[in-house]
Amino acid sequence: FDALGQVPRSYFRKEVKQAIEIICAFLKERCFLHEAHQVRVSKVVKGGSSGKGTTLRGRSDADLVVFLSHLRSFQDQFSRRKEFIEEIRRQLEACQREKADKFAVKFEVQNPRWSNPRTLSFVLSSPSLHGDVEFDVLPAFDALGQVPRSYYSDSQIAEGYRPDSQIYITLIRECENLGKEGEFSSCFTELQRDFLKRRPTKVKSLIRLVKHWYQKCKEKLGKPLPPQYALELLTVYAWESGNNDTCFKTAQGFQTVLKLVQNYKQLCIYWTKYYGFENPVIAQYLRKQLGKPRPVILDPADPTGNLGSGDLQSWSRLAREAEVWLSYPCFKNGDGSPVGSWDIK
Repeated sequence: FDALGQVPRSYFRKEVKQAIEIICAFLKERCFLHEAHQVRVSKVVKGGSSGKGTTLRGRSDADLVVFLSHLRSFQDQFSRRKEFIEEIRRQLEACQREKADKFAVKFEVQNPRWSNPRTLSFVLSSPSLHGDVEFDVLPAFDALGQVPRSYYSDSQIAEGYRPDSQIYITLIRECENLGKEGEFSSCFTELQRDFLKRRPTKVKSLIRLVKHWYQKCKEKLGKPLPPQYALELLTVYAWESGNNDTCFKTAQGFQTVLKLVQNYKQLCIYWTKYYGFENPVIAQYLRKQLGKPRPVILDPADPTGNLGSGDLQSWSRLAREAEVWLSYPCFKNGDGSPVGSWDIK
């Protein structure tokens, strides 16, 4: 288990960090300087596994959410993100021509069905890096604004921070109007990142192990599968409900997660860390979300994002693979007895 879930080697982390610094500097200092109406980058937030501290060694990927001054609402983000994605791409290509010896980018071919893409995907390579780094850059509306410094502790958002309920009310109404729930999850990247990043080191190692298993399933089964983020949240839920201690048997935690996957038709999981039932508008919406067909796994930062929804066949395929894995020797003690799993609802 340690071999599968270990923290990436220090040089690998440094290289990913260096690649992220190259792109962040480009976005902040170069990207929109030549716009007629100057666009300001209010902040760039590192999301994905790199931001959450759950990167798998050898899988160098980074999500960067770019909050832009010209995106002043959720509707703005939906209607204008394509133009900003195209501008970022143009400027990246120009910067690459000027600094050919510094770095190179290779863009992924966008699906032609996506007339309004959410993200710009590309691969960065550089003579100073030993491997390529995959990037997803997402333009976003800064819904949260600048989180007050009083809520920060050791580079993390403090436990007491909660967004103003009006942010979520507006989000819910916009998503319902567009008929696109979960459309604006990138606006809440800081909260998603913090929700996982503050977990104990061993829990994050368990998350890496589950992600490693998920990647193995993906290689074997292909698509469709449930989103990886759903498995990360499922791991947190398993630990919180079944152990909630920094000292635990990794095999038991892993087995618990696989059993939850097996029982996907009974899953209804949510958190009230950043939103809850106090406001009547949000409460009504949450009850509607929680009443939907299982599995329900609500994004702890975005009540409109149900990571369990979608193709039930994808959950069924993953559940069958979980059943196969549960018969493996890694779930037995040295004397052949089962390692067991945590007792959770």
